[in-house]
Amino acid sequence: MAKILVTADIHGSMAAWLTVQALMSEQDSLVVAGDLFDTRYGNYGSQDFQPDHIRSDLKSFDHPFYYVYGNCDVESYYPGQSHEKQFLVFGKTILLHHGHKTGIDHTRADIIIQGHTHLCSLEKKQNKIFLNPGSIALPRNNLATYASIDEKGISLLALKTGKPLASISFS
Repeated sequence: MAKILVTADIHGSMAAWLTVQALMSEQDSLVVAGDLFDTRYGNYGSQDFQPDHIRSDLKSFDHPFYYVYGNCDVESYYPGQSHEKQFLVFGKTILLHHGHKTGIDHTRADIIIQGHTHLCSLEKKQNKIFLNPGSIALPRNNLATYASIDEKGISLLALKTGKPLASISFS
């Protein structure tokens, strides 16, 4: 695995989904911190709203894929996932959740990833790293963002420029 691309709050946007795929290399993994499909409230009148196409693409998606349900995702639309997931990459335990549920136990992870707010943030508090990749599809601050994790650390990136807005090194 070269890197992990981290995003959230795609909300069924085909343009955002295609952008995510274009950002990935063959060796990359993808993390989506909820609201990938938005089949609960979706913008069904928009030509860009294509959760069925995204779901179909995932059947042949050839990358490690970590995804949790968001508050706008209907579980029966893409069954077999959960509201939180823990996994190990680059020697770090990652806890992935959307951010809309309370009572999540952060003590068992090195990196906590959540979405929900559509606002990016990356900060280290004591020995924990907290990441919200923001949103490519619907950023609340008009700044489309995503994150990248590799063996050296985490970077929060502006979509338009690809330049880091913030970084945290693992060393």
